[in-house]
Amino acid sequence: MSESDDIRALVERLGIPGLVDVHTHFMPQNVLDKVWAYFDAVGPLTGLEWPITYREEEERRLALLRGFGAIAFTAMLYPHKPGMAAWLNSWAADFAARTPDCLHTSTFFPEPGADRYVHEALDAGARVFKVHLQVGGFDPTDSRLDAVWGALADSGTPVVVHCGSGPTPGAFTGPGPMARLLARHPRLRVIVAHMGMPEYSDFLDLAQRYEGVHLDTTMAFTDFSERLAPFPEAELKRLVDLGDRILLGSDFPNIPYPYLHQLQALERLGLGDDWLRRVLYENGAALFHVKPPLDR
Repeated sequence: MSESDDIRALVERLGIPGLVDVHTHFMPQNVLDKVWAYFDAVGPLTGLEWPITYREEEERRLALLRGFGAIAFTAMLYPHKPGMAAWLNSWAADFAARTPDCLHTSTFFPEPGADRYVHEALDAGARVFKVHLQVGGFDPTDSRLDAVWGALADSGTPVVVHCGSGPTPGAFTGPGPMARLLARHPRLRVIVAHMGMPEYSDFLDLAQRYEGVHLDTTMAFTDFSERLAPFPEAELKRLVDLGDRILLGSDFPNIPYPYLHQLQALERLGLGDDWLRRVLYENGAALFHVKPPLDR
């Protein structure tokens, strides 16, 4: 059987229409090329090889993801300096318009005009935002973002935030900055990328404290990540307790293993089919109002 066949067999066994993957990357090719070059350089610099499993052109990547059973996914993209976000948002709006199964994704950076272009993105139908505190190197409580966070809280629009200190810590990663942000904006719908790796327990604490905090599974529990930042076995019960706020994320296409492995890593946690159904489909479908495709 092919990888697609194995994934679809799991989907059929669980009785779900497909997968809702809240953490996949589609971005302008010149930006993606730089992301891939970064991962290519990781091995020689750190001894940690990171081959890009799905280094394909855009249409092929879309076909692969759909073949895996993804019925909704995102175009996670993010700026690393001022002046990029509005341009990325323009590209993402066009991508969403020509890719109906992609959740219209946008981003922002602490800079003059951020409030304006975030409102423009919301008016254009943005359904999810992405922020990368390690790459962006900024404090989420920067005063230039107060109105942005307020608008996102008021609209209930989820924001996927890479705020954990993995794979390497940044000046504003870790639970502290996000705790301060949530104290200011407790109604925010935040999706903590990578389960908050490696500060899993701290971000689970935030999820228990704030009902709008979710966590995505991106790379967590896989053999690759377990070698670097193992998820604490004592916290498995909290994954069950927060089962309605754990969302499937994969990091496709920038993963150093097959897409199937992320799903197998979740299944082998042994938390039951009901939990797996919620993570792979039901939670994301509810959060983003995803309807099952008519032909499935």
